[in-house]
Amino acid sequence: MTDQATDTDPAMEPDIPGKPTSASRTTLSHIMTHNDTNLLGTVHGGVIMKLVDDAAGAVAGRHSGGPAVTASMDEMVFLEPVRVGDLVHVKAQVNWTGRTSMEIGVRVLAERWNESDPATQVGSAYLVFTAVDADGKPRRVPPVIPETDRDRRRCQEAQIRRTHRLARRRAIRELREKRAAEGFED
Repeated sequence: MTDQATDTDPAMEPDIPGKPTSASRTTLSHIMTHNDTNLLGTVHGGVIMKLVDDAAGAVAGRHSGGPAVTASMDEMVFLEPVRVGDLVHVKAQVNWTGRTSMEIGVRVLAERWNESDPATQVGSAYLVFTAVDADGKPRRVPPVIPETDRDRRRCQEAQIRRTHRLARRRAIRELREKRAAEGFED
């Protein structure tokens, strides 16, 4: 669903002004409670994933100026467990934009709610969002304008991840087509 071609000729579409990375960067914070725990007594990974998706969705909507839907989540990494009583900060920003899609980078930090120790990184993820119109069809997004060396590095890394996503998708499609041609039913 990302960067699909539409009937509109891209050369005929007006340019959309770019937006700086800082224009849509956001932090979502939440205190973890007993309602968020798994069977081990730590915060359930799905709770963290929902916070990640929520923060990334807010960034995607802000950057694109309207609704955007999650197209994929890459590399959700849990570095350390999150505990009840942790104040979790989910920091998200646009790393890269295509014609209709955006990669959002997310860092998850946690700190004890009642201590002054600095927050530590407990997770990270990359999500791809597609901007959609009122009919749910992909719509164009403004280009992201990286502002710092870190933003530029993140943009370059996002382009590498995109290349890998597309190559993986193409290889799987080709394998399935080959198997179907050989008479295999999956």
